[in-house]
Amino acid sequence: MKNTMKTLLCGTALTFAAAAATAEPVKIGVLEDMSGIYADLSGEGSVYAAQMAVEDFGKDLLGEPIELVSADHQNKADVASSLAREWLDNESVDAIFGLGNSAAALAVQELAKERGKFTAVSTGGSTALTGEACSPTGMHWTYDTRALAVGTGAAAVDEGLDTWYFLTADYAFGQSLEENTTAVVTDKGGEVLGNIRHPLGTNDFSSYLLQAQASGAKVIGLASAGGDMNNAVNQAAEFGITSAGQSLAGLLMFITDVHAITPEKAQGMILTTGYYWDRDDASREWAARFEEEIGRKPTMAQVGVYSSVLHFLKAVEAAGSLEPEAVMEAARSMPVEDVLTQNGTLREDGRMVYDMYLARVKSPDQVEGPWDYYEILRTIPGDEVFLPIEESTCPQLGQ
Repeated sequence: MKNTMKTLLCGTALTFAAAAATAEPVKIGVLEDMSGIYADLSGEGSVYAAQMAVEDFGKDLLGEPIELVSADHQNKADVASSLAREWLDNESVDAIFGLGNSAAALAVQELAKERGKFTAVSTGGSTALTGEACSPTGMHWTYDTRALAVGTGAAAVDEGLDTWYFLTADYAFGQSLEENTTAVVTDKGGEVLGNIRHPLGTNDFSSYLLQAQASGAKVIGLASAGGDMNNAVNQAAEFGITSAGQSLAGLLMFITDVHAITPEKAQGMILTTGYYWDRDDASREWAARFEEEIGRKPTMAQVGVYSSVLHFLKAVEAAGSLEPEAVMEAARSMPVEDVLTQNGTLREDGRMVYDMYLARVKSPDQVEGPWDYYEILRTIPGDEVFLPIEESTCPQLGQ
């Protein structure tokens, strides 16, 4: 990896300006898991995606440079809160992006709300971010647990996989994903036979998988992500669970997960994604830029960081200031148009709505080249995949 990224990830700020400036910069931060189970799907790639957005914006903002800082929240809400508080109170950070791990995202969004600063969560998935914990300066990008449940859960039941048992990561994201998927499965006439919760960062899934296997459920729903999901899939293959007839549903699966697990073990799994690198010429070009620096194709979370940073910068420019109400009004009034989507809209509750995709992991004999892992089954309209705003529990609606 290039030395520029090594320097960036050590916490040194990159300032994008033609010459040194004495004015206070517009400052954005990327707060992600840089070293744990979500590092591949977010981490340094999210930081570089934010850097790409600043570069593509192509100019100073409000006559001042744009500065980018990053840090590792270690998947701990208290660490995330401490870092965010330091950024917001003492380092003049205006907006925080990424925020993988829903517990960390919820904590940081609340801090930013209290200070009139901005957050855009691309990697955390809890629907509470735009529900009961919504913020007038908070934005939720890329995906949430309701979208994942509607895409993957509904598709599985439609294929006759109508009895489920959940292996759930025991924190806000996993619980929300299980809850949303349960609602979709039961609404479509399916049945949930049970669940078991595991700590974040679990290495040994043997006892959990044996209980899921014993349930007799047609589907073992993995309400987890990153290393947890990868370990569960690998160990399920070792135990012969899928070869014995049960199916696995990766409710949040990224392309880096398929790469790590291999198509041989992941083949046939259905997933919901907001982005695929081989979708069109624009996505292929963007992914090639990203891969040149990072060494792998981007995940939808990383592309979501790019999209959210770029849209925020455009909104600040349109508002002509960093005044919260003006920036958010501008962000909602303009469409989200970039490599992630051409038809995105930001709602009053902070949810960014856009079309997503139902995909199936190809079998090894279908793979035609590096990272050629997905068969896109259909486009899922944004109004179908995300919770309708009239069902939102966000308290700021209608105020």
